Amino acid sequence: MSQDPIHIIGGGLAGCEAAWQAAESGARVVLHEMRPERRTDAHQTDRLAELVCSNSFRSDDADSNAVGLLHAEMRRLCSLIMACADDCQTPAGGALAVDREGFAEAVTQRIESHPLILVERGEVTAIPAQWRQVIVATGPLTSPALAQTVLGLTGEDMLSFFDAIAPIVHADTIDMSVAWKQSRYDKEGPGGEAAAYINCPLNEAQYQAFIDALLAGPKSEFKDWENVPYFDGCLPLEVMAERGRETPRHGPMKPVGLTNPHRPNDKPYAVVQLRQDNALGTLWNMVGFQTKLKHGVQTEVFRTIPGLEKAVFARLGGLHRNTFINSPRVLDTRLRLKADPRLRFAGQITGVEGYVESAAIGLIAGRMAAAETAGRPFQPPPATTALGALIGHITGGHLDAGGRSFQPMNINYGLLPPMEAPRRGADGARYGRGERGRAKKKAMSQRALADLEAWRAASALEPAL
Repeated sequence: MSQDPIHIIGGGLAGCEAAWQAAESGARVVLHEMRPERRTDAHQTDRLAELVCSNSFRSDDADSNAVGLLHAEMRRLCSLIMACADDCQTPAGGALAVDREGFAEAVTQRIESHPLILVERGEVTAIPAQWRQVIVATGPLTSPALAQTVLGLTGEDMLSFFDAIAPIVHADTIDMSVAWKQSRYDKEGPGGEAAAYINCPLNEAQYQAFIDALLAGPKSEFKDWENVPYFDGCLPLEVMAERGRETPRHGPMKPVGLTNPHRPNDKPYAVVQLRQDNALGTLWNMVGFQTKLKHGVQTEVFRTIPGLEKAVFARLGGLHRNTFINSPRVLDTRLRLKADPRLRFAGQITGVEGYVESAAIGLIAGRMAAAETAGRPFQPPPATTALGALIGHITGGHLDAGGRSFQPMNINYGLLPPMEAPRRGADGARYGRGERGRAKKKAMSQRALADLEAWRAASALEPAL
């Protein structure tokens, strides 16, 4: 094992998980955390892994929820974050919620007491040339000085400080007896596809009712440190409507160049378009539907759109300050910066959303860095696992060739390769629609966990202690 330590910048969930995994694999680690020498507008303490938003790690159901599956995979790889979360649970039904202070204290104690981890407090503004292995895990609140350093290293013009998010829908919940596939004016794309969009038609009454609901719905308020400017290219839909009720109909909801094959003689008053969001075709995003509507009302409002009455959302819309790199462009499949392979990235800065997703990328980054330090090969988990699917998302494995902009994503089943839903149960009885969907998710989870175990065995990979 090399005597050069792995330097990890950022003491959040991803950085702590990366440090733990690397150290448990035998590598020396220096974990750099700028608090308390330099504070952020969101953190309240100097503890590592402080949760600044919710105290929930979301669903713990590995059979029917993708984040529960990710929990299970991480537990099998002896995740520090999952172990501390399990030790600090609070009642939350089927979700895994934690005592916020107890959780941060538990992570801090275990990191600081590890014999191979040195915690250094103070801001890192530049990355010294003598650091041979570095993991940047600074999250959405990356300090301005380090952000400028990262900009220079990536070769990009800018980091994305403005996160405009449109909702994403599971393809199999769109009613195609109402919606149809067609590009405007049947224009072919680079791959020769002339039906690249799913279109949902609205008549005038439906459009006016939708605009009423959009304007009346409660909106998220931003904190002072989330001073988000609006750009004309990614205005929230309700801001468009506030500028004039017809504005969306002349923007993302314009009905031109489209003919509804279900009702060819009826011209829609407005059309909502969805664009394929991953190469598997399992996820479709609502084009131009960036929104500040609170999550609780988005589903209700968007299900008034014909064809989306039973839509299931892989991600709801939002607009907030964020810092993330264009990972598919600048990272390789080992999470290393192509322009400077000394550097790996982990956590939210890579373009994953959520506590568990951030820690998951930290887990893999830590093991990758330790393996490289020791001169051992390390293959990423297969794409059929939740861990592998997340890595595929941020390194471009699930992006199409159309050059779409990269946006952060939570783990969901749409990122995993699809499976045919079983039609009958073990007793031979035919599943109903809802039962079949649950059986499909369970089958995908079972495949993921089996493939994770096979990957671990084939890699001769011992779980961290």
